[in-house]
Amino acid sequence: MIRVIQWGLGAMGSGMAKLILEKDGLQLVGAIDTRPEYAGKDVGSVLGLGRELGVEVQATPDGLLDPDVADIVVIATTSWTAQQMPQLRQILGSGLNCISIAEEMASPEAQSPELATELDQLAKANNVSVLGTGVNPGFVLDLLVVTLSGVCHKVDRIEASRVNDLSPYGPTVMATQGVGITPEAFKEGVANGTIVGHVGFPESIRMISDALGLGVDRVVETREPIVSKVLREAAHVTVQPGMVAGCKHIAVGYAGDKAVVKLVHPQQVHPHLEGQSTGDYINIYGTPDIVMSTGPEIAGGIATQGLAVNMVPHVVQASPGLKNMLDLPAPAALMGASAYRRRV
Repeated sequence: MIRVIQWGLGAMGSGMAKLILEKDGLQLVGAIDTRPEYAGKDVGSVLGLGRELGVEVQATPDGLLDPDVADIVVIATTSWTAQQMPQLRQILGSGLNCISIAEEMASPEAQSPELATELDQLAKANNVSVLGTGVNPGFVLDLLVVTLSGVCHKVDRIEASRVNDLSPYGPTVMATQGVGITPEAFKEGVANGTIVGHVGFPESIRMISDALGLGVDRVVETREPIVSKVLREAAHVTVQPGMVAGCKHIAVGYAGDKAVVKLVHPQQVHPHLEGQSTGDYINIYGTPDIVMSTGPEIAGGIATQGLAVNMVPHVVQASPGLKNMLDLPAPAALMGASAYRRRV
């Protein structure tokens, strides 16, 4: 049994904790969350399972971060590497492996090379490994792209997009995408940093470029408002015609003057109301050309939970250091004993 601590019991963390409990080769031995209403409660009660598990939710990691207690921590607390660094230092410094779903952790060297170096050195000093993963970045617009390119003799350029529906998400996500505001307010939000769009494009482009040897030396990002022509209503927002329904975020990776990777992520509320289907689309132009599409899109939250949990055995068995999804065996659902065995 691989002993797992879940740090963060929000929507994503709770889903991962439940999935850990379903896997025969994994054992949930600890849970950490700062919400006062969770402290001291059995994790089974917090997860709404209707039964106690004998694992108490702690507000701090005191006493839990110990190799005699656990093998790995799965952490879901933020999207940004810098914000998560204090927690990562605690985890790795205690001699535990770690999987983070912070988007920037998918390839932290893309934007925070100093922090990436620190994480790599700290992990190696304590003989553990740390991985950032998720559906995107971590899978759809990077690992899957790289995998599909494996049959190519050469690649001239790559264009990929992910179209999803924001309607299930809460007020925080709506605000960061500019949903429900005017196009003018959207532009102001982009300028002052309150409209962030998708987090993770530099990380995805870095992974693709490194894997294929494309030599990307700069990434240019743009964020455009998706202005609705029709009324769109979701649980947390109503979008009137003429208002912003979402954010079309585009990132282009250049090798010199040549655009070699273009990633597009138009996130919006109810895209079907204007004839837009959701899906994931990858186009690799080379020899041969590769065209792949899925519809609807690979479900974001569920898929991120699955990737994080399914990568646990690989991270525990990995050589020490900072890893990304290109460094480890391909993810696979943990359905039986053979899925937990070391693969060289």
